[in-house]
Amino acid sequence: MKTIKIMPMTERKYEDIPVDKIKVLNPRNRGKTKFQEIIRSIKEVGLLKPILVSTRNFKRTGHYELICGQGRYLAFKELGYSHIPAEIRSCSKKEALLYSLVENIARVPPGTMWFAYEIKRVHDEGWSYAEISKIVGKCESYIRDYIRLVEQGEARLIKGVEQGLFPITFAMLVARSDNSTIQNVLMDAFDTGIISSNNTSSVRKIIETRIKRGKQTGNRRGRSRLKNYSVKNLKADISKITKEKRSFNHEANIKVNRLLTLLDGINTIWKDKKLVALLKVEGLDQRPRLKGEYHV
Repeated sequence: MKTIKIMPMTERKYEDIPVDKIKVLNPRNRGKTKFQEIIRSIKEVGLLKPILVSTRNFKRTGHYELICGQGRYLAFKELGYSHIPAEIRSCSKKEALLYSLVENIARVPPGTMWFAYEIKRVHDEGWSYAEISKIVGKCESYIRDYIRLVEQGEARLIKGVEQGLFPITFAMLVARSDNSTIQNVLMDAFDTGIISSNNTSSVRKIIETRIKRGKQTGNRRGRSRLKNYSVKNLKADISKITKEKRSFNHEANIKVNRLLTLLDGINTIWKDKKLVALLKVEGLDQRPRLKGEYHV
């Protein structure tokens, strides 16, 4: 993978360039609240960090290509400023992508929805899993899983990862499972500690919504359903949730009973002195110790 030499400050070029001479090659949506905060900050304090632009096609098009700083650039447009401070570089498209990726990843941690879409964008531009993994400090399988979730439209699962409800490994298990086996995936995740009793209901809600409404977020449908929500709908939802809780408790009790039976069997075996003597000869006389109190 080609590396880019860090440019000394003395060799960097800064200018105030016309706002209308900047072209955004990869526009991204951003939250209104965050954008308004950028506008407020620039209006009150000024621009603390110049944007980064490339002159790659300037001679042909007369426009700079924006590499980093879309929020700052749009804020200047919103405020009606004609010029914006910028660092100007001459670089290839791949180098520009690397600059953009490094700066954005420094601000946004892996594990977010934005991160997933950014990684997908860079991969679409021709970067391999190995190249991306070196930049973000994650293994190739981690990068591959993120890209697959985006390609499959699994925005709900990505959001679950973003909120810290479950790891990406669990999201991939759900994405690979059909609707009939997802319940088993959820139970196994609970048994192995991937999800806890504190967030089980939130995880189930994400999975159920994904099954009912599809993989994408579907905000428009959500607003329509909320508008027409009635007492009858509420009763139906309460009844459904109650049944699901009973089913979940039933499955949990079965697993608890199996564990207690296993522990009781171990206790019985350990009372057999001859068997314990044989185990001792083989170096197997250390009894397994399980965490927790099981009263058996």
